[in-house]
Amino acid sequence: MSLDKIVIASDSFKGSLSSLEVATAAESALKEVLPSCSVVCVNVADGGEGTVEAVISSVNGEIIETIVSDPLGRKIPARYGIAGDLAVVESAAACGLVLLSESERNPLLTDTRGLGELLMDAASRGCKRFIVGLGGSATNDGGRGMISVPGFLSALKGKEITVACDVDTPFIGPKGASRVFAPQKGASPEDVEILEERLVKYSEEIKEQTGVDVSNMPGAGAAGGLGGAFAAFLEARLVPGIQMVLDAIGFDSIIEGADLVITGEGKSDFQTPKGKTPAGVLERAMKQGIPTALMSGKIEMCPELEKMKFRYICQVTPEGMPLEAAMKKQTAMNNVKAAVKGLVLEMA
Repeated sequence: MSLDKIVIASDSFKGSLSSLEVATAAESALKEVLPSCSVVCVNVADGGEGTVEAVISSVNGEIIETIVSDPLGRKIPARYGIAGDLAVVESAAACGLVLLSESERNPLLTDTRGLGELLMDAASRGCKRFIVGLGGSATNDGGRGMISVPGFLSALKGKEITVACDVDTPFIGPKGASRVFAPQKGASPEDVEILEERLVKYSEEIKEQTGVDVSNMPGAGAAGGLGGAFAAFLEARLVPGIQMVLDAIGFDSIIEGADLVITGEGKSDFQTPKGKTPAGVLERAMKQGIPTALMSGKIEMCPELEKMKFRYICQVTPEGMPLEAAMKKQTAMNNVKAAVKGLVLEMA
């Protein structure tokens, strides 16, 4: 097939490469094997890491820095974006896993207070519309820390708030925040049960206080229950993060006339179809009849992935390569380049 225009729109490989670094590595390989091909690099995210950069760069906004509490209550600098009366915030800037060392990760102790402080700072600067990306959090407090910040509710109530979720996880239950995501945040099996019990009780409190039942609400369990807190206390809209970002950057226009779209993420598995970046990109590309390739750091094949209509699926990291080595930036970039060259040879 002819490959005259290729669009690269991958999420970050968390802890290794940013969205644009993945795209840059892929573009470098394409220029080597297809020198006449038009390559378009797109900065995308699904509500987690990279959301602020992806949206603010598309609307010519500015980055603001303020001091907030980290997940363990220590004061740290945190950044968010502003464009007019719009604020774009990543919850991970204040309560993300990346802010903690491995030994500090314990969702029994972490909270979301810092996110409340970050949002209040934006409100104090006149922001009336908020896009909040949920993803990569170190917390499982149901948003209790955020809500407890003095003056938070009065400062944010009545504002237009869109919460970008990359998962449709409910607040509690077998597929809820605690049981699905808390182990990734440092929780032991015993901790998970304690966290679940806390959220069950908190969901009852939320219903009493607001009249909203978040227990089985899709997306309410995002970022350890933050989705539910936003929906119940602030009447926020919970939307798929990737769709919000793709709309904001005008993705449908960007891919017009493309012969191929390349997308990816750090790890693709059963969660990928549930609002992750590759799923959103694939949906938009399919509407225009454009073949789409999935190239992720790790591919964990499963029925959910097999049902997705990717033309090509490739694991970027060679089998047998230790994770520590694969996560190194230069190694990861080299692996992306090699995978792209293999893709071109297969599709040529």
